[in-house]
Amino acid sequence: MARIASLIDTAAEDFRANAAQMRALALALEARRAEAAEGGPKPARERHLERGKLLPRDRVMHLIDPGSPFLELSPLAANGMYEDAIHAAGVITGIGRIEGRECVIVCNDSTIKGGTYYPMTVKKHLRAQEIARENRLPCIYLVDSGGANLPHWTEVFPDREHFGRIFYNQATLSALGIPQIAVVMGSCTAGGAYVPAMSDETIIVRKQGTIFLGGPPLVKAATGEVVSAEDLGGADVHARHSGVADHYAADDRHALAICRRIVGNLNTRKRIDLALAEPREPAYDIAELDGIVPVDLKKQYDVREVIARLVDASEFDEFKKLYGTTLVTGFAHLCGMPVGILANQGILYSESALKAAHFIELACQRKIPLLFVQNIAGFMVGRDYEAGGIAKDGAKMVTAVACAQVPKLTLIIGGSYGAGNYGMCGRAYSPRFLFIWPNARISVMGGEQAASVLATVRRDNIEAKGDTWSAEEEEK
Repeated sequence: MARIASLIDTAAEDFRANAAQMRALALALEARRAEAAEGGPKPARERHLERGKLLPRDRVMHLIDPGSPFLELSPLAANGMYEDAIHAAGVITGIGRIEGRECVIVCNDSTIKGGTYYPMTVKKHLRAQEIARENRLPCIYLVDSGGANLPHWTEVFPDREHFGRIFYNQATLSALGIPQIAVVMGSCTAGGAYVPAMSDETIIVRKQGTIFLGGPPLVKAATGEVVSAEDLGGADVHARHSGVADHYAADDRHALAICRRIVGNLNTRKRIDLALAEPREPAYDIAELDGIVPVDLKKQYDVREVIARLVDASEFDEFKKLYGTTLVTGFAHLCGMPVGILANQGILYSESALKAAHFIELACQRKIPLLFVQNIAGFMVGRDYEAGGIAKDGAKMVTAVACAQVPKLTLIIGGSYGAGNYGMCGRAYSPRFLFIWPNARISVMGGEQAASVLATVRRDNIEAKGDTWSAEEEEK
């Protein structure tokens, strides 16, 4: 493969100014993530520790291999969506390495509203299970939850992608041979009791973990029986009598050590069907991306400069370089793995769409994963382009993306607008992972275009009623 020749002048004023702006955005994002990572309010965290529990993020860190990374998913989920601050949607999800094996980890944060499930909590939990299914990763559930959040029950309980889908997924994942392991480290109430009950192996912590379909207040209301939470569904009940739990742990650390031992005994092996190469660092400094990709989405740049700082040795075998030039396509390696890249270099025309469909077909024939690098305003519009069949050509690209039977990953580094989002494998087209940079924007169209369309619709409505569209309203 040929190395991409970079033409970037890192000493240029524009480069330095943009790098400063991008770093400011990154720092703001880091601050928001740090705030979300704190979990619930300080009194709730203190009560949690007084009970002898590890904080949720400490549980995750004690579970994964020492010094190994944890890829957290949706760390800002539910940000600003509810009256109270439900940081990270009240659940930590991500991928971590346990005994050398990548696993999906779902950890309830009981310092936030008792770990109860808000609508976004459910969505985040289901997304983690989807990732586990697509990548055949064992699921580890660190359970400490009061179940569904009752004030939001209509958005949590009854529908297909609501709370019950968690247990459906557990059953079907287990049937596919994807291990399901639960560590009960606190409350596990009502429907939530099915998380450990439907797992392949379950660990429960003494004097801390409880499992019951109906808690003491409900039992008293329904039967008149007065019983403590520990006597109703504590560790001794389920490890010694009911058999719901398979392992009895003295405390959080002991439970996590048992979980690590279970993962070590799974006898699973990662199958790799790709021709791997020796991983190599890019020839150019990846930190230079801060100055290359503009914060102002109207500014143009050569996306090859981005590719050069992502792929191994900055080597890129470009496909159809002289045709459909507003889309850059080609093959490269990422960390030694072959990958087909589609990266926007402007608006999508018919030629770009046909080029994309052809390239995706090639990648699928060769079983090479696809990486979509999005910075797209959409497909070209206008009378000549409509007459030229851009709708049909765009549909061919969208069809190719939808039907691609290889792993797809999406990286949004700028705008992601309208049908361009679809053609470049937006969320609706099931990329295995979707990452977004802090300068990026996702919308049905750009702000100026949306304002113009809405103004036109309003003017037409006013004039249809026989009224006049004033110059002042046009200025607004």
